This record gives sequence, structure tokens and C-alpha cells, in this order.
Amino acid sequence: MNLSISNKRPLMGHQMVFLTIVGFWVFHALIVSLRAAVLEFPSQGELATRRILVTIIGIALTWMLYLILRLFDRKPLGVRVATAFIAAAPCAFVIAWANYYVFNVYDPVSVFSDQELGRKFMDIQAELGLTAWQEVAEIAVSRYFFLIAWASLYLALGYARDVSEAERTASRYAQAAQDAELRSLRYQVNPHFLFNTLNSLSSLVIKGDKVKAEEMIQNLSTFYRTSLSSDPLEEVTLDEEVELQKQYLGIEMVRFPERLRTQFDIPQALADERVPALILQPLVENAIKYGVSRTTRPVTIAIKASANDGWMTISVEDDGEDSSTTEHGNGIGLANVRDRLEARYGDQASLANGRKPEGGFRAAITIPITPKDPE
Repeated sequence: MNLSISNKRPLMGHQMVFLTIVGFWVFHALIVSLRAAVLEFPSQGELATRRILVTIIGIALTWMLYLILRLFDRKPLGVRVATAFIAAAPCAFVIAWANYYVFNVYDPVSVFSDQELGRKFMDIQAELGLTAWQEVAEIAVSRYFFLIAWASLYLALGYARDVSEAERTASRYAQAAQDAELRSLRYQVNPHFLFNTLNSLSSLVIKGDKVKAEEMIQNLSTFYRTSLSSDPLEEVTLDEEVELQKQYLGIEMVRFPERLRTQFDIPQALADERVPALILQPLVENAIKYGVSRTTRPVTIAIKASANDGWMTISVEDDGEDSSTTEHGNGIGLANVRDRLEARYGDQASLANGRKPEGGFRAAITIPITPKDPE
């Protein structure tokens, strides 16, 4: 699993940034135009033309501001904010000077249809005593806060993308940790099973039963070839899991030909439900160890499945009488099953085990049924 994050990838694409810049400036131009229309300024067409020119200049300079901010995309948020406040100042000044030039220096009188009114307007400006630099500074202040508003939007969207990336990265690391835990728990099953099986094989060799020993070796080879070919993180169908346990029980039947009986009750409707591979293995091993090997009479090991309101319960039970609840319930195998269920399903799965009233032992896992996609 690749957990690396590219530090060179921009937090926002050029297209989205361009749309936000154009949106800000077009909205500003519309508000100013609406104000001019409400106040019934003359020469609306001429004003609109010059306003469009100033808007284009504003878009270009805001784009330059974006290119500057983009250089600091991967810096701490405080650095990005400081950069925005500093870089917006010269951009605001240039926009203000362009605005002043377009409306006050370049043919200012022709803005008004009444030439005399235009001259009176200029006379009023002269009486106020404002210099060109003062007017530019006044416009620059308003444009500065306008650019800061856009920069705040950009920084907010970038910060949201930062948080989203951090959450995705944390999720990938959590998934990697969970996968490693599942692999570790799954691989614990195989040595445990192999140890028990080799003990059984050793008993046959000691007894000199070569035929049964050879049969067990062949069954063991088939079982391991099947069980080890699957990915520890993959799930198998319930039918496949039960078939694997049938192979294992076939191995044990060589050791206990007169004592071991099997029974399977798997509804066809649940055959294709997904379960963790080898999740039943420790439960079946416990039934053999505590229910079969410690008695001299025939013992039936039953594997059953049932569904109820979106949940599936799979049980492994025996009718032996020579084991206590403590022995059955605190072994390594059952602890492994609990840990695997918790790692895979969290608190949505459970393992219940205990003595049956009529004798014997029952262990049952309950997991959610995977919802079927509508056809």
C-alpha cells in the first residue's frame, strides 16, 4: 500500500482558482454597476466599458497573487496567512492606480454627457484638496480588503484540502495497521494447526499404522495447499470455509476413526456469504482437542449456520462431556478468533461459547451479513 503524499501537488487546481477569481471580480463589478444605476449616474455605457477594463486588470493581478500564494501551499497556515496579507498590498496598489487612471486621468470629462457637469465634478475634487496619491491610497485600501477576502477563501479551501488529505493519510495508515494485524492473526492459525496435526501424525507413526499415516500426510498436503493459497486479508464464502473444515476433519478421522462423527447444517441461502478464511479452524480444533480426544465414546462435531435480521451465526459444537468451560473458553485458538473478529468487524461481531445443558460445548460467531447489491 502506497502511503506517500506528493508535496508538490497544488492544494487547488488552476481551473477552480480561476473561477473563484472571476466570480469575485464579476460580482464586484455587478454591485458597482447596480449602485451606479440606482444613483442614476450618466454615461452608463462608458462607465461600464471602463469598469470592465478595470475588472480585467483586477483578475490578472489577483491571478498573480494566487501564483505567489501557491508557492507557500505546503507551508504552515500562519506563514500562508502572513504571505497573503503582505502580497495583497502591492497588488491592491496597482489595481487602485489602474482604477484611478481609467476613471480620473484618461479622458475623465467624456464620462459625462453634460460637459459642464463633468467640469463641475473636477472642480469639486480640486476643492476637497485630495492629491492623486491620496485618491489612489483610498482606492487601494478598499481593494486591499477585497483581495484579502479572496485570499481568505483560497486559504480556507486550501486548509480544508489539507485536512482532507491528512484524514485520508491517517485512514490509509490505520488500514495498513489493521491489515498487518489481520495477517499476523491469520498466520497464527497455521502453526497452531500444524502442531496439532503433527502430534496426531506422530501418534500414528508410533503405533506403526503406516497406511493411516500416509493418508493423513496426503490430506494434510491438500489442506495446506488450499489454505495457504489464499490472501490472509481476503474473505471466502461460507461454503468454501466449511469445505476446508471438512478436509481438516477428514485428517482427524484418520486418527479417530471410531470416535469422530461430523454433521453439517449450512442453508443454501448462506452458502455464498463472505467470512474470514480459517475463522472456524480454531473452533473445530478445540472440539477435537476437548470433545473427541478426551473421551472413549463417539462424539459428533456439528457445524451449523443460521441468519436472523441481517446477522449470521456460525456455530461449532460437540456432544462430548469430558471438558470444562474453562478449558474450552480460554485457549489460544478462541483468543485468536476473538482478535480476528475485532480487527475485521470491530464491535459488530462477537464470539459466544459455553457448555450446553445436555452436555458438550458450543462456540458461535455472529457477524453482519453483507448487503446484496440490487440488480
